[in-house]
Amino acid sequence: MSTDASTDPLPAAQAADEPHVSTGDLPDALRVANLVDEAYLAFREVRDGEVASYIPALAKASPDWFGISVTGVRGLSFTVGDADHPFSIQSVSKPFVFALVCEAIGYEEARAKLGVNGTGLPFNSVMAIELNDQRTMNPMVNAGAIATTSLVPGTSEDEQWDFVRSGLSRFAGHDLEVDDEVYESEAATSRRNHGIAHLLNGYGCLYADPDQAMDVYTRQCSTRVTANDLSIMGATLADGGVNPVTGERVVSADVCKRVLAALATAGLYERSGDWLFDVGLPGKSGVSGAIVTVAPGKGGMCVFSPPLDRAGNSVRGQLVTARLSEGLGLNLFASKPV
Repeated sequence: MSTDASTDPLPAAQAADEPHVSTGDLPDALRVANLVDEAYLAFREVRDGEVASYIPALAKASPDWFGISVTGVRGLSFTVGDADHPFSIQSVSKPFVFALVCEAIGYEEARAKLGVNGTGLPFNSVMAIELNDQRTMNPMVNAGAIATTSLVPGTSEDEQWDFVRSGLSRFAGHDLEVDDEVYESEAATSRRNHGIAHLLNGYGCLYADPDQAMDVYTRQCSTRVTANDLSIMGATLADGGVNPVTGERVVSADVCKRVLAALATAGLYERSGDWLFDVGLPGKSGVSGAIVTVAPGKGGMCVFSPPLDRAGNSVRGQLVTARLSEGLGLNLFASKPV
């Protein structure tokens, strides 16, 4: 376990063994560090789930990779395991690009064009497009995410990609780049997503050339990050849009709360209700095996572990996040008694 900044502990009146709730700050640094280490040890031998294989480059991931990072809104990070191992961001990019688009065009216009309601169906569902009049439904499933990327400002593909890359980099606090191997592998196998883009275009629900939108979207998903990057990105949403490490405002506080609301309803796809019931926090998963979770006002958490369940969510990631949400007092629905 490592930490990289200083923080103030909670008032002495709050005993170390007192249950923490969603109001206030994270527990003191030593308690957070111990809980992160304990969660890592508790679940590192879990062998359930399968590494994603429908994108060939992702099939090379080791099922043993496992890292945890928690970053508070004061900039302190707690890491253990493979928290600095690079991987492609995949669907975890969706809430952050949605935030950038909301900042650029306004969150009400983004809601009108993209929707914010869950589909109750898998992330790559075509049926969800056909069954719902709004077509895209929300920015956390593939259809809505591709439409979100098509709304990115820019007159050319290069301008749009520069907007996305620079925005994601500001969330992370340093320059991010594409993993070329993953990009080429994904571009060669993304026929279903191309079909979704053209179907949306036929319904008038895509806002750029479908092939151009798909290329920017594929680069977006192929951006290389670490679990520690993602915990900082989550902490930026937790801190009202200000990166707690760099101090830079990335998006407005009004955008943050709308993004987190959409994230809570659809971040874990058809398992989002179960996720809220167990964890009580907005979260987003990706097929590389990352789950990023945001505790508003407190911080961001990322668990990286490639083996996935049938819904495409990291098995260890769900177990660790549920454990730490309880131990750190992050559940939004837990109120401190008067």
